[in-house]
Amino acid sequence: MDYCFGVDIGGTTVKIGLFQTDGVLLDKWEIKTRTENEGEAILPDVAEALKKKMEEKGLTSSQMSGIGIGIPAPVDEEGIVQNTANLGWGYKEVSREMKELTGMKVAAGNDANVAALGEMWLGAGKGHKNMIMVTLGTGVGGGVIVNGQPLTGAHGAGGEIGHLCVNYEETERCGCGKQGCLEQYGSATGIARLARKRLAKDDAPSSLRDMEKVDAKAVFDALKEGDQVSEEIVEEFGSYLGHALANIAVVTDPTVIVIGGGVSKAGSILLKYIEKYFTEKAFFANKETKFVLAELGNDAGICGAAKLIL
Repeated sequence: MDYCFGVDIGGTTVKIGLFQTDGVLLDKWEIKTRTENEGEAILPDVAEALKKKMEEKGLTSSQMSGIGIGIPAPVDEEGIVQNTANLGWGYKEVSREMKELTGMKVAAGNDANVAALGEMWLGAGKGHKNMIMVTLGTGVGGGVIVNGQPLTGAHGAGGEIGHLCVNYEETERCGCGKQGCLEQYGSATGIARLARKRLAKDDAPSSLRDMEKVDAKAVFDALKEGDQVSEEIVEEFGSYLGHALANIAVVTDPTVIVIGGGVSKAGSILLKYIEKYFTEKAFFANKETKFVLAELGNDAGICGAAKLIL
């Protein structure tokens, strides 16, 4: 039996998994992401953690198929990063450096694309070769899989669906500097923003008015209790996301769309509002596209990273 490592590098922690090449997760653990001094310690720390795990399990290099790494930044096909928002790295040849540190084969990819690959291999997208994964968290992340492979593009920025323009009239700026990005409406932050705007519009009664802080969870909890204003907020959110996904589907032709991230904890009620607006705008060939909730949670990154190398 051969083995591989899946590594998911985040701004706070690095998640690591030891897998059999058939997809069985044997062990998982985390180490701190040391971002000081331009993140110079991150890859050496990972290499040291892998070495220790191999010693602990009695594994030799000849038994290892390699290391897959997910990174929160665009990554090109050579495993090169030009810049990162929260790791301290500028230009970095991640795959080459990691190979020099470990002597093993290395593949690297963008973390959202890698999470999508994980869901395709071992999660909600199992059995599908063409899928879109949307991660609804602080921002909106995306991973597009075409014929079983992540769509990376020329600069490693393929699948950055959070920055599709979905409102050409928007005056407020997204974190990326543009205006009207999907992330401004479809993320947890975006839902809270839609809620503030809706509550300011009139005095319609809503349980949200009694809350100190209105976040995405509060909106969906109120929706489940039959709150009318919350339903209007979720309808608006669903229209932005559903219409955007219909536009992406006409380009990539998926059989399944997987919804993950913190917002997906709202459960299946979430899908109802996205599907409704997707179907409204979908091209006839895409109307049968299935919507499912992600299954792997925080393990999607390590699972997809492992799959990168296989």
